[in-house]
Amino acid sequence: MKIAIGNDHAGTEYKLAIVGLLKAKDIEVSNFGTDSAESVDYADFVHPVAQAVEEGKAEIGIIICGSGNGACMTANKHQKVRAALCWTKEITVLAREHNDANILSLPARYIALPQALEMVDAFINTSFAGGRHERRIEKIPCR
Repeated sequence: MKIAIGNDHAGTEYKLAIVGLLKAKDIEVSNFGTDSAESVDYADFVHPVAQAVEEGKAEIGIIICGSGNGACMTANKHQKVRAALCWTKEITVLAREHNDANILSLPARYIALPQALEMVDAFINTSFAGGRHERRIEKIPCR
C-alpha cells in the first residue's frame, strides 16, 4: 500500500507520528507536508496529496490541519477524491465502509494524538462495503 500524507503547521506533530506508525507497518509513504511549526497555507500541502490519489500514485491519502475543514474542502476539489473529515474511530470506519473515502482529514486541534493514530489504523484497515452504498457513491458528480 502507498499512502500520501500532507499537513500544515498545526498537523506537524501528528504527521510525524502517523508516518512512524505507517512505516512500522511497512507502508510506503509520500510526505507532502511541512515538517515545521511555522505558519503555512494548508492548500499548498493538500493539493499534492489529492493529486497523488487522483492520479493513482497513492491508494489513499491523509491530510491534517487545525480543524480538518480547510484541508478537506481543498482535497474534495479534485476529481476521484472523496475526502472525509473524521473526529472519531467510528466515523472513520463509516467513511470508508459507506462512502468509500480515499482521503482521511484529521482535525489536529480537536483530537488527541493517540486517537488520531487509532483513526489512521481504522482507515487503512477498513474496506468499502459496496452494496447499497455503491449506488450512492455513483451519484457524486465527477467521481
